[in-house]
Amino acid sequence: MTDKKYPSDCELTQFLRERAESRKESANALLKRAGRVKLLLLDVDGILTDGSIPYTATGEEIKTFNSRDGFGLNILQKIGVQIGLITARKSQALTRRAKDLRIVHLYQGARNKVAVFREIIGKLNLDPAETAFMGDDWLDIPLLARVGLAATVADAVPEAKEIVHYVTKQSGGRGGVREVCDLIIKAQGKREWLLNHVEEL
Repeated sequence: MTDKKYPSDCELTQFLRERAESRKESANALLKRAGRVKLLLLDVDGILTDGSIPYTATGEEIKTFNSRDGFGLNILQKIGVQIGLITARKSQALTRRAKDLRIVHLYQGARNKVAVFREIIGKLNLDPAETAFMGDDWLDIPLLARVGLAATVADAVPEAKEIVHYVTKQSGGRGGVREVCDLIIKAQGKREWLLNHVEEL
């Protein structure tokens, strides 16, 4: 495994500039990145949800999740890719969703997502090139710049779209996560195997 070297601020600025200039990668280059992924990290609001934050009359926060996104995360775990959720907010609904999907890497109230990222890959002994991250807003940009496969959704802010390797056709909370799951599954040659074992999923 290569050393986990993190870029300086100057290197990061240059990296973002170069990424913006050549963000349209070839299909083969994209599949190569996705083929290395062993860990998929996700922001929550705007990625797993559509970004809406409704409240009940008692002040409890409500989140709505997409069943296809959930199934995509489930089958991704079936082929050995780990899942992690990193969000600046805290929500009991998210705790429940993570439990339902058997996601053990759950970090809520985390505004410094890069610090959490370093903690996770250190714990799992992974190289940054073996990780993917989906984020949709400014807080996600520092982490999007550090992973092997950076992705965002169709309705993300322009600044996020400019630096990622892949922008989904679907919006957050409406199938965007499933698109990235399918991309990773295809890149790792597991699509046919999963289709032949649907009854076991």
